[in-house]
Amino acid sequence: MRAIGARLAPVLQPGDLIILDGPLGAGKTVFVQGLAAGLGVRAQVTSPTFVLARVHPDGRLPLVHVDAYRLGGVAEVDDLDLDADLAQSVTVVEWGSGLVEQLAGAHLRIEISRPAGDEAGEVRRVRLRPAGADWARRLASLGLAPR
Repeated sequence: MRAIGARLAPVLQPGDLIILDGPLGAGKTVFVQGLAAGLGVRAQVTSPTFVLARVHPDGRLPLVHVDAYRLGGVAEVDDLDLDADLAQSVTVVEWGSGLVEQLAGAHLRIEISRPAGDEAGEVRRVRLRPAGADWARRLASLGLAPR
């Protein structure tokens, strides 16, 4: 997951919204750690579960990392005022499906799953779902095919 995040970082642009979906322990925060490393963020990236959002301003682009797991709906997302930083930052929202799509005209949804029968929990299936803008072209430039 870390390697996939790092691989995506070079094509990120200000205003990008990435939505991460997957069960607990799927690797969402590990993905963000790789993305942050690829952006040059020097600070440690940890899950924002209890603080809801963390801003990492020291990379090539500012990174806003949000955990929407405990949010009850769109109104609580609005209270975070994420759209204030969206135009200048890359915003990544764990558990954001159905809550944050309205923040941007386009987004990349990354669905992470663990196949049944993987008792060790080492295998992940990752689906990239671009919505709008030029996400499909950017993913193709990395050799990543949206599914």
